[in-house]
Amino acid sequence: MAIKHGGNLTEVAARYGTDPADWVDLSTGVSPLTYPVGDIPASVWNRLPETGDGLETAAKNYYGAADEPIAVAGSQAAIMALPGVITLETGRCGTIALPRVGYKEHQHAWGSFERDGNEWEIEFYDDFPTPKQLETCDVVLLINPNNPSGRQTPRSELQAILRQKQHKGGYLILDEAFADCTPEISILNGVQHSEHLIVLRSVGKFFGLAGARAGFVFAGPVIKALLEETLGPWTVNGPARWVMKQALKDREWQRATADRIQAASQRLNQLLDQTFDCPRAGTPLFTTVYVDNAVACHDLLCQQQILTRLCDEKNAIRFGLPDGEAQWEKLTSALGMLAAARDYRF
Repeated sequence: MAIKHGGNLTEVAARYGTDPADWVDLSTGVSPLTYPVGDIPASVWNRLPETGDGLETAAKNYYGAADEPIAVAGSQAAIMALPGVITLETGRCGTIALPRVGYKEHQHAWGSFERDGNEWEIEFYDDFPTPKQLETCDVVLLINPNNPSGRQTPRSELQAILRQKQHKGGYLILDEAFADCTPEISILNGVQHSEHLIVLRSVGKFFGLAGARAGFVFAGPVIKALLEETLGPWTVNGPARWVMKQALKDREWQRATADRIQAASQRLNQLLDQTFDCPRAGTPLFTTVYVDNAVACHDLLCQQQILTRLCDEKNAIRFGLPDGEAQWEKLTSALGMLAAARDYRF
């Protein structure tokens, strides 16, 4: 069964009988501050993608990693491939600890994997794996920061898990898709090469390049080789590689954009303060509001042509950042109507 994600604005607008151009899409958590692509050389379109173009080196330097990653068609490609890759490496299906609340494609990938009649056993945890899960599970997967809860796991705790997995011969998988705005939490900073660590990074979120479908996997040589064999050649197209390399090397743009995102996040939360008196969490790129009538709230905002992300548990809605003053004004108006509606008191 297909998993619902943010986006799909065309489908949602049709459901409400409206024009997608009239909507404000805050459902994805992707930064509205898209990296300025500029003119892409014609040769980039004409030639097959080449891995020796400097992209992997730029990624290593940007993320502060000890080794170069492999580029993939968004971290989603790696999420789908990793169950098979780790099964090949270990020679069996084992047990994986997964967050109960988080990006559901991880659960879907591991839960649907089957080889020779064998399947992976999934053990769910809430905020953090239990000591028993850390001890017994072959693979521990954390989303850091978590999407949609925004929970951050300190590097010291991650390093402790990694040492345990190294001792036991297991794996720690970290999905750091939303870590760009809080680089201090990334395990890549200062951690030496480990065969037992796999880190997924996305270029789509912070750089606003979700349409490029590009990301990276940091791992040991064996896992990287198996991933490359599984995914095949030219997994990332040439224009996307070219754009990513420019973006990863543009330190001035990165610093200015990080400041703008922080300011926009503060503005969003101040605006949400005027409507919601309930728990909130998130990252600089999104804010998740935990509200009892989340389904009705999401629908009322859709009626005002504001698309948010109704979380999978139906207990929260997630707001991304608006793009430009017109979108801020439209969101402000919609939230005012939400607060005034008699049946939508929070």
